[in-house]
Amino acid sequence: MNPYKIIIIAEAGVNHNGSLERAREMVKAAARAGADYVKFQTAVPELVISSIAPKADYQKVTTGAEESQLEMCKAIHLPLSDYKELKELCEEEGIGFMSTPFDLVSIDLLADLGQDWFKIPSGEITNLPYLRKIARTGTPVIMSTGMSVPEEIEAALDVLTGSGMKKEDIILLHCNTEYPTPMADVNLLAMKEMARRFGVRTGYSDHTQGIEVPIAAAALGACVIEKHFTLDRTLPGPDHQASLEPSELAAMVKAVRNVEQALGSDEKKVSSSEAKNKAIARKSIVAARDIKAGEVFTEENLAVKRPGDGISPMRWDEVIGMVAKRDFPYDTLIEL
Repeated sequence: MNPYKIIIIAEAGVNHNGSLERAREMVKAAARAGADYVKFQTAVPELVISSIAPKADYQKVTTGAEESQLEMCKAIHLPLSDYKELKELCEEEGIGFMSTPFDLVSIDLLADLGQDWFKIPSGEITNLPYLRKIARTGTPVIMSTGMSVPEEIEAALDVLTGSGMKKEDIILLHCNTEYPTPMADVNLLAMKEMARRFGVRTGYSDHTQGIEVPIAAAALGACVIEKHFTLDRTLPGPDHQASLEPSELAAMVKAVRNVEQALGSDEKKVSSSEAKNKAIARKSIVAARDIKAGEVFTEENLAVKRPGDGISPMRWDEVIGMVAKRDFPYDTLIEL
């Protein structure tokens, strides 16, 4: 059972392609879809990427191999001054604002703006100065664990807790950083193992195509679901092809909320909606033929049939051999 409301993060990321107007539209689309948060990515590209850093293979496919990773990111990131306006718009639209910082300057900016959570991306899980600075903001943390092995996750947690964070303020997200992630590489059960091994809440950051895996993660007890979305999957840029369009995002949110309700509690009980069907669907002991008063009940003169508001068939052995106290016409409920 997941005792927490599932936090659904609509990951806008850099799918605005550097356009503030498109970013604003993404805030509105995420709010309409019913997400809890819309999340961006905040960076000063020159502080994050060296001039010699290559693109990932999927980025070469989606944006071409000619420009460098730095050139690509400079073209699609918003200036730091835009995030205040986006946060204010989120407040107007009734959706939470989040952004992932990729450098120390961006951490300061977002700490000043204020957010409910700091999101640590998979690529920063081995960045000690970054982790330490995030922890010292005092803001709860959601940390993706793509490309990581348990020892690296444990080391990152040690940095966070050693810098003043409480474990209960940390959520780990299972994640695979290939865009899109092949289904065979999702390894979703690792999410549950991380919860057991590290003693923290866990969730899932999804880069597969479609909505099946986030729904499965919700069913497995994820307390956070993060999914990339875009206004148009055909737009140029590195992440659009592995993203949902607004109608798909809304369908995912609805499905996750349905799963959230369906999880219920770990107590097996009769629900109020099904209680009325008990007498209809279950069976009772009835007369298999006309039975006269004084006759002995036998396997030949008794049967088990619906409805279930008489003597339970679980008492069959008790009833066999008893004497009928009155006449019982065929197909009537037996009484003792």
